[in-house]
Amino acid sequence: MTYISEITNVMEYEALAKEKLPKMVYDYYASGAEDQWTLQENRNAFSRILFRPRILRDVSKIDMTTTVLGFNISMPIMIAPTAFQKMAHPEGECATARAASAAGTIMTLSSWATSSVEEVSSTGPGIRFFQLYVTKHRNVDAQLVKRAERAGFKAIALTVDTPRLGRREADIKNRFVLPPHLTLKNYEGLYIGKMDKTDDSGLASYVANQIDRSLNWKDVKWLQTITSLPILVKGVLTAEDGSKLLSKE
Repeated sequence: MTYISEITNVMEYEALAKEKLPKMVYDYYASGAEDQWTLQENRNAFSRILFRPRILRDVSKIDMTTTVLGFNISMPIMIAPTAFQKMAHPEGECATARAASAAGTIMTLSSWATSSVEEVSSTGPGIRFFQLYVTKHRNVDAQLVKRAERAGFKAIALTVDTPRLGRREADIKNRFVLPPHLTLKNYEGLYIGKMDKTDDSGLASYVANQIDRSLNWKDVKWLQTITSLPILVKGVLTAEDGSKLLSKE
């Protein structure tokens, strides 16, 4: 049995999660798509980052603070958007928001959160961004953006590298569905089309299928017309697209 007091590094949390979470939930958090080559390469990329230590430097005071979009944070680490957090803990994204605030850094809330933007905002002060998938229903997307603005979120992180979700084989084998006591809170009360009652893949799969595969550069311009918040383009994978993005600013 692993105990929290014994944890000394991040990787040990993964082992603890595997021990405590249902298999379907753990596999959702831990696995990638297809043969998981990209997931492994992401980990390998971190292992290729080496330090070049310099000696005889005064390190009695160390300052890791930095700024993101003009916001001061305690370290160059932010919390990325992660869906369905209440599958792991009853307080889900609200607990994450409080932790990010206590650590002095930024949390980005997923569109597919199990806590709404309003609920996260109610946890207290903190710098928060809102991650947005553009769906086939632009009026719904616009409502989400406006709600995030009213709730005090400071930027929109537009996901652009997922016009189609990857084929997550672990989820297929587990027949992944969002547990019945949970829902995608940001979409409550919003109409995104009629759900097929015969589809046993669940609400999460249904909403994922609402992502607009026609997403293009014009949609970035559209987003700029409906919000005054800064827009972060999340998922730029090539230098060519990065250059194109800079040329359109």
